Amino acid sequence: MALTKAELACVYSALILVDDDVAVTDEKISTILKAANVDIEPYWPGLFAKALEGINVRDLITNIGSGVGAAGPAAGGAAAAGAAAPAAEEKKEEKKKEEEPEESDDDMGFGLFE
Repeated sequence: MALTKAELACVYSALILVDDDVAVTDEKISTILKAANVDIEPYWPGLFAKALEGINVRDLITNIGSGVGAAGPAAGGAAAAGAAAPAAEEKKEEKKKEEEPEESDDDMGFGLFE
């Protein structure tokens, strides 16, 4: 899904504010957009400010790649054990699906050439 010009402008404005340690508010986003001569619908800055309310954007950005798969050696054992259980469960489900024969449309009376 591609972002619109308005969405990108608000994202970049919010990032500028966070980088300068300024609170992300609709007024501040609007000020940056006005200074950059970016014309958008007036509801966008408020929408982004409300969405980012109470969120530490700096932490959000710096922790993007720190999911279970990106855990370092210090978290190795616990992360690997936690990830192994869902993987085993998925394999069981796949095996169960393979064993169950799929019903075709013909079996249910919806065949194309009846």
